[in-house]
Amino acid sequence: MSVTDVTKEYYDSDDADAFYFHVWGGEDIHIGVYERPDEPIRDASHRTVERMARSVVLDKERTVLDCGAGYGGAARWLSRTFGCKVACLNLSTVQNERNRKMTAEAGLSDRIEVIDGAFETIPLPDASVDCVWSQDAFLHSGDKKGVLAEVDRVLKPGGELVFTDPMQADDCPDGVLAPVLERIHLESMGSFAFYREELGKLGFTEKSVDDLTPHLVTHYSAVSKEIQRRSDELLKVCSAAYLERMQKGLGHWVDAGSRGYLAWGILRFDKPR
Repeated sequence: MSVTDVTKEYYDSDDADAFYFHVWGGEDIHIGVYERPDEPIRDASHRTVERMARSVVLDKERTVLDCGAGYGGAARWLSRTFGCKVACLNLSTVQNERNRKMTAEAGLSDRIEVIDGAFETIPLPDASVDCVWSQDAFLHSGDKKGVLAEVDRVLKPGGELVFTDPMQADDCPDGVLAPVLERIHLESMGSFAFYREELGKLGFTEKSVDDLTPHLVTHYSAVSKEIQRRSDELLKVCSAAYLERMQKGLGHWVDAGSRGYLAWGILRFDKPR
């Protein structure tokens, strides 16, 4: 199976759907920006959305493509707040079904389109969107250069790219991320240096790169603690084996992040006009 197929199978599973919907935040299933380590995951995760939105131009005339949109929480907030149209591109059929339901309940189906697909082959025309947005999704691709080429293709001249991604540190030693990479079925991760170099080759201009790496460790630690705190409740919706694997995986992320081997932040680039 390809990395794309493995990722889709994982996020379509009953265990993963229950876990990410009930524990990780439901609306926003990505790394949060924390004001204090013990604040709710949901609040910190939404703060990431708000912070990213401040770095781009959004209004009712603009169209956003959210690559790896999950349950569509960011898309709904962006559409409600700025009036923009959002195309939610996502692999998981299960997540997309939840997204469509929640979007309809919010009365936003006329502003938000949910598209089943992969960001290695974005099913949109050339130069069709004003902003590409992505949160902690590019790491799941085994062809990140291809993903960036597709982003370049669908963005209009002068378009904006804003994204977060769990990455390896620029100076990460060889071999130390094996437990993390095994978890995501990849041989390598992106890095700040990788994205700067590859987007530079495509002609993009760096607007800002906010290194927020400490929040990665805080976030994965918070999720691990939440599993422990709500273990009895979670065992009613997730299998014990899944929760055990999740805790083990989170431990690898926290360990690698604490040792300085990982990186995370908000990256913002402009496509040339």
